[in-house]
Amino acid sequence: MHLYPISFAPIFKERIWGGRRLASLYGKALPEGRLIGESWEICDRPEGTSVIANGPAAGRDLRWLMEKHGTQIAGPGFGGDARFPLLVKLLDAEEDLSLQVHPPAHAAAALQGESKTEFWYVADARPHACLHAGLKRGITPAEFERQAKDGTVAASFHRHALAPGDAMFLPSGRVHALGAGTVVFEIQENSDTTYRVFDWNRVGLDGKPRDLHLEQAMAAIHFEDYEPDLVRSPWTEASTRRCAEIRTSSAARFSCSAAALFA
Repeated sequence: MHLYPISFAPIFKERIWGGRRLASLYGKALPEGRLIGESWEICDRPEGTSVIANGPAAGRDLRWLMEKHGTQIAGPGFGGDARFPLLVKLLDAEEDLSLQVHPPAHAAAALQGESKTEFWYVADARPHACLHAGLKRGITPAEFERQAKDGTVAASFHRHALAPGDAMFLPSGRVHALGAGTVVFEIQENSDTTYRVFDWNRVGLDGKPRDLHLEQAMAAIHFEDYEPDLVRSPWTEASTRRCAEIRTSSAARFSCSAAALFA
């Protein structure tokens, strides 16, 4: 098959912290009456595989595409059973996400998880929106664990005020949480392993408290990762026009060529 720019149908994920802004910002046809926190734009995982929406391969999925054309798409080593290496999402945080961490590669296997490094680009942020990333300087493992157990661990997290155009790199092992009122593009390793440290004393969609994973988190956290900086690009008229173009285009339209993905 001749490869061409491929669009995928989004996979919507209901989340207790989700909202409805992916419809107003990006024209997503969200299911009625559900809080949609995540739109998986490119995904090759057992719990959700992107389906091709255009062209001769419409109706096939990314798993099929990787099996048949993996080396053309992602390079040597990605044919056959190898999964597409990235998971690309849109996140709509109407409420705060849990305070959490993803396991680094050296610890993931022992913790029965998958390593996960990710990158957030802030597409929209309401006034006073923030994110948490990294530890406040001087926080020790013992102090962090004590605060996690008594419900005050948010005080250990470094906090950033946000504006559209900000970005944050989140290597595995960095504690973090996306704050309420934000919409972000997320590009991450193909993983769905999250260890929650604190969930704001709320219940999940089933009406029960969501599980916490303090033991695994303590083994995954990089405890010398203090107060990381946001990535901020200087304002230009051209960058403003480009942001407007992105916001009014369909976020589901991605090219499956490596050149387009990594340009």
